[in-house]
Amino acid sequence: MKKFSNIPRSQGQAVITAVLLFLFGSLVIIAGIVTPIVKEIRGVRTLVESKQSYFAAEGSLEDVSLRLKQGNAVVSPQTLTLGGVAATTTIVDVFNGKSLATVAETESEVTRAISAVLIVGTGASFSFGVQSDVGGMLLENSSRVYGNVLSNGPIQGSGNSIGGDVISAGPSGFVSGIHATSSMYAHTIQNSTIDKDAYYQSISGSTVLRTSYPGSADQSTSSLPISDALVETWESVAASGGTISSPCPYVISSDTTIGPKKIACDLVVSGNPTVTFAGPIWVVGNVTFQNNPTIVAASSLGKNSAQIIADNPSDNLNSAIMDLNNGSFFGSGDPQSYIVFLSQNRSAEAGGSNVAITLQNSANGKLLLYAGRGEILIRNNVSLREVTGYKLHLQNSALVTYETGVINLNFSSGPSGSFSIDSWEEI
Repeated sequence: MKKFSNIPRSQGQAVITAVLLFLFGSLVIIAGIVTPIVKEIRGVRTLVESKQSYFAAEGSLEDVSLRLKQGNAVVSPQTLTLGGVAATTTIVDVFNGKSLATVAETESEVTRAISAVLIVGTGASFSFGVQSDVGGMLLENSSRVYGNVLSNGPIQGSGNSIGGDVISAGPSGFVSGIHATSSMYAHTIQNSTIDKDAYYQSISGSTVLRTSYPGSADQSTSSLPISDALVETWESVAASGGTISSPCPYVISSDTTIGPKKIACDLVVSGNPTVTFAGPIWVVGNVTFQNNPTIVAASSLGKNSAQIIADNPSDNLNSAIMDLNNGSFFGSGDPQSYIVFLSQNRSAEAGGSNVAITLQNSANGKLLLYAGRGEILIRNNVSLREVTGYKLHLQNSALVTYETGVINLNFSSGPSGSFSIDSWEEI
């Protein structure tokens, strides 16, 4: 038998080397293909878990917020589990509200966190630069308004300018002697200039620059923004800060921070002090500001406004009168914060002659006036942001310049004491 010679060792090693190189190259190629796929799978899994974590955090924060807004008891921390993801919400008391922080984490430690701030309070919506009840409004001399005007009574002037819509509501709606830079709505329009459209039943002695709509339906009357019940709640908050009973009248003539507080007699602010209001003030008597004080809402109020209330339940025909002479008025620093003077004097509503609030001389700034049952008189070189009353009277060069922030006016307390969302963001 013939024997075959063995394959040389060097050739065998070359074959083995070639196989190993092939295997190594194949592994490299396979690794190059598989690694991105694995990374993609991990990325997708992480993204899914991240979304699960986020939604769990949102759900927990919404659940706690709803419980707080409904007045239910909530312990801190509060844990909610959704789809195997645990979300824990921590509640911390802050000024005028609650600070909430929620952290949600999956089993593989994918974490998302969301925070929110809830504030206690209520709001009042002032959609008009000037608003009056059935007592109506009278503009004299060069007084003017930059903003829409609404009245449940007559609106009368002598060519005075109103920079917006003018509405005198109801079947007795009447406008006379007004120049409206926008449209005008009233049952009867007389001696007026309307830069846009006019809606009416009767018109005479007037100029309409765009379109007239005779036979238009009368506009519906509107209630004023602040109710007596809300005022009473503010008074309760003021009283919770303590009562000042003497000396009477209570005089502030130096820099002072005050509020919430009830003052059981007249209040006089005299000289040039800076008075900072940190909460509602209830004055059971008259309020007088003279000389040139600086009035500020405390920075701690944030978006909230500071209110000074004159209300004497035992005599709201001859008391609860506000006489504001000069002064500069500033909010807390937030654009939505104002100083609000509110009188519960009812003389005008009862047919009397007492003026609830008089603003005169050179008062100006972040200032609002409100007398839902009384008359407000504004005269001389004054400027304010909004005025609402049963009856309004503007004289001399008085100016009302409406700011859009007034439409969502916030206060630090309300009838329900409910929470509203101040901020909500991922952290």
